[in-house]
Amino acid sequence: MGGDGWTSTGPYQQDLAAAFRQAQEEELAKDNHGFDGLTMDELWQDEEWQEYIMTGGTAGVLDQIRVVDATHSEWGPFMRPLTETEIRAWCPSGRPTRAEWLDALSTDRLDYPERACGNCTVLYEEGRPVQIGYWGVTAD
Repeated sequence: MGGDGWTSTGPYQQDLAAAFRQAQEEELAKDNHGFDGLTMDELWQDEEWQEYIMTGGTAGVLDQIRVVDATHSEWGPFMRPLTETEIRAWCPSGRPTRAEWLDALSTDRLDYPERACGNCTVLYEEGRPVQIGYWGVTAD
Protein backbone atom coordinates (compact mmCIF):
# COMPACT_ATOMS: atom_id res chain seq x y z
CA MET A 1 0.00 0.00 0.00
CA GLY A 2 1.04 3.61 -0.38
CA GLY A 3 0.12 5.21 2.92
CA ASP A 4 -2.83 7.51 3.52
CA GLY A 5 -2.58 11.21 4.24
CA TRP A 6 -4.33 12.66 7.28
CA THR A 7 -4.78 16.01 9.04
CA SER A 8 -5.90 17.04 12.51
CA THR A 9 -5.60 19.92 14.92
CA GLY A 10 -4.86 20.04 18.59
CA PRO A 11 -4.66 22.54 21.39
CA TYR A 12 -1.93 25.16 21.33
CA GLN A 13 0.86 25.23 23.87
CA GLN A 14 4.11 27.16 23.46
CA ASP A 15 5.97 23.90 24.08
CA LEU A 16 5.20 21.91 20.89
CA ALA A 17 6.15 18.62 22.51
CA ALA A 18 3.70 19.24 25.35
CA ALA A 19 0.99 20.26 22.87
CA PHE A 20 1.64 17.10 20.85
CA ARG A 21 1.45 14.90 23.94
CA GLN A 22 -1.84 16.58 24.92
CA ALA A 23 -3.25 15.98 21.44
CA GLN A 24 -2.19 12.33 21.66
CA GLU A 25 -3.76 11.88 25.08
CA GLU A 26 -7.03 13.43 23.90
CA GLU A 27 -7.08 11.20 20.82
CA LEU A 28 -6.24 8.09 22.85
CA ALA A 29 -9.10 8.90 25.25
CA LYS A 30 -11.51 8.97 22.27
CA ASP A 31 -10.25 5.73 20.72
CA ASN A 32 -7.58 3.45 22.17
CA HIS A 33 -7.75 1.14 19.12
CA GLY A 34 -8.18 -1.91 21.34
CA PHE A 35 -5.16 -1.18 23.53
CA ASP A 36 -7.03 -0.56 26.78
CA GLY A 37 -5.36 1.12 29.74
CA LEU A 38 -1.97 1.88 28.20
CA THR A 39 -0.27 5.27 28.12
CA MET A 40 1.47 6.54 25.00
CA ASP A 41 4.86 5.62 26.45
CA GLU A 42 3.62 2.12 27.24
CA LEU A 43 2.08 1.76 23.78
CA TRP A 44 5.35 2.57 22.04
CA GLN A 45 7.09 -0.13 24.11
CA ASP A 46 4.44 -2.68 23.08
CA GLU A 47 5.45 -4.75 20.02
CA GLU A 48 1.80 -5.28 19.04
CA TRP A 49 1.23 -1.50 19.00
CA GLN A 50 4.34 -0.96 16.89
CA GLU A 51 3.13 -3.60 14.42
CA TYR A 52 -0.34 -2.02 14.40
CA ILE A 53 1.09 1.42 13.60
CA MET A 54 3.53 0.20 10.95
CA THR A 55 0.90 -1.85 9.11
CA GLY A 56 -1.93 0.65 9.04
CA GLY A 57 -1.95 2.86 12.07
CA THR A 58 -4.53 5.31 13.29
CA ALA A 59 -4.15 8.01 10.61
CA GLY A 60 -3.49 10.60 13.26
CA VAL A 61 -1.19 11.89 15.98
CA LEU A 62 -1.00 8.48 17.66
CA ASP A 63 1.14 7.25 14.75
CA GLN A 64 4.22 9.23 15.84
CA ILE A 65 6.43 8.61 18.85
CA ARG A 66 7.46 12.17 19.70
CA VAL A 67 8.22 15.64 18.40
CA VAL A 68 11.70 16.08 16.96
CA ASP A 69 13.62 19.24 16.08
CA ALA A 70 12.55 21.08 12.92
CA THR A 71 15.90 20.27 11.28
CA HIS A 72 15.64 16.54 12.05
CA SER A 73 16.13 14.56 8.85
CA GLU A 74 15.98 10.92 9.96
CA TRP A 75 13.06 8.82 8.78
CA GLY A 76 10.80 7.44 11.45
CA PRO A 77 7.48 7.78 13.09
CA PHE A 78 8.28 11.28 14.33
CA MET A 79 6.35 14.55 14.39
CA ARG A 80 8.51 17.33 12.94
CA PRO A 81 7.61 21.02 13.17
CA LEU A 82 8.18 23.09 10.05
CA THR A 83 11.05 25.53 9.93
CA GLU A 84 10.31 29.24 9.54
CA THR A 85 11.52 29.02 5.93
CA GLU A 86 9.18 26.11 5.19
CA ILE A 87 6.23 28.02 6.64
CA ARG A 88 6.97 31.21 4.71
CA ALA A 89 7.16 29.24 1.44
CA TRP A 90 3.36 28.81 1.53
CA CYS A 91 2.40 31.50 4.07
CA PRO A 92 4.48 34.68 3.57
CA SER A 93 3.26 36.22 6.84
CA GLY A 94 4.70 33.29 8.80
CA ARG A 95 1.47 33.09 10.83
CA PRO A 96 -0.81 30.67 9.01
CA THR A 97 -4.49 30.44 9.81
CA ARG A 98 -6.30 27.11 9.76
CA ALA A 99 -7.87 28.04 6.41
CA GLU A 100 -4.48 28.93 4.88
CA TRP A 101 -2.98 25.67 6.15
CA LEU A 102 -5.79 23.54 4.74
CA ASP A 103 -5.70 25.44 1.45
CA ALA A 104 -1.92 24.94 1.15
CA LEU A 105 -2.33 21.21 1.73
CA SER A 106 -5.18 20.86 -0.75
CA THR A 107 -3.37 22.81 -3.49
CA ASP A 108 -0.02 21.04 -3.05
CA ARG A 109 1.78 24.21 -1.97
CA LEU A 110 2.48 22.33 1.26
CA ASP A 111 3.66 18.76 0.96
CA TYR A 112 2.75 15.79 3.05
CA PRO A 113 5.76 14.09 4.65
CA GLU A 114 6.98 10.62 3.76
CA ARG A 115 5.17 7.52 4.98
CA ALA A 116 5.11 6.97 8.76
CA CYS A 117 6.03 10.63 9.35
CA GLY A 118 4.16 13.70 10.51
CA ASN A 119 4.61 17.46 10.42
CA CYS A 120 3.13 20.22 12.51
CA THR A 121 2.83 23.98 12.61
CA VAL A 122 1.25 26.58 14.84
CA LEU A 123 -2.03 28.01 13.52
CA TYR A 124 -3.10 31.58 14.25
CA GLU A 125 -6.32 33.52 14.56
CA GLU A 126 -6.19 37.31 14.57
CA GLY A 127 -2.42 37.07 14.95
CA ARG A 128 -2.54 34.90 18.06
CA PRO A 129 -1.53 31.22 18.25
CA VAL A 130 -4.65 29.12 18.83
CA GLN A 131 -4.03 25.58 17.57
CA ILE A 132 -1.42 23.21 16.26
CA GLY A 133 -2.04 21.76 12.81
CA TYR A 134 -0.81 18.19 12.36
CA TRP A 135 -0.57 16.23 9.12
CA GLY A 136 1.12 13.06 8.05
CA VAL A 137 1.02 9.83 6.16
CA THR A 138 0.37 6.35 7.53
CA ALA A 139 3.15 3.76 7.37
CA ASP A 140 1.30 1.12 5.34
